[in-house]
Amino acid sequence: QVQLVESGGGLVQAGGSLRLSCAASGRIFSINAMEWYRQAPGKQRELVARISSSGSTNFADSVKDRFTISRDNAKNTVYLQMNSLKPEDTAVYYCAAASPLEFTWGQGTQVTVSS
Repeated sequence: QVQLVESGGGLVQAGGSLRLSCAASGRIFSINAMEWYRQAPGKQRELVARISSSGSTNFADSVKDRFTISRDNAKNTVYLQMNSLKPEDTAVYYCAAASPLEFTWGQGTQVTVSS
């Protein structure tokens, strides 16, 4: 199994930045891709960013040019750098690991952007 622990959420003013971290442990060799999702109150969970094992990245249109995803293989950690934050970015952000036999969620971290 894979275990994920997120950190880095908090309260920030509009236009500010935050960096979320997701540390993976366990069967990390089986992970094909790491993803960040978010869920705002009353809305469905949505995919924000994805990084594959080869390093290719994908982003939701709403965050392109503002968010970046990266990883530190030595630390088994994936990062979501969020810049130019907007109030509509307010949500619980979840890290996820996709493996052939399982899909693992982190516990989530709250990001609140004030106007």
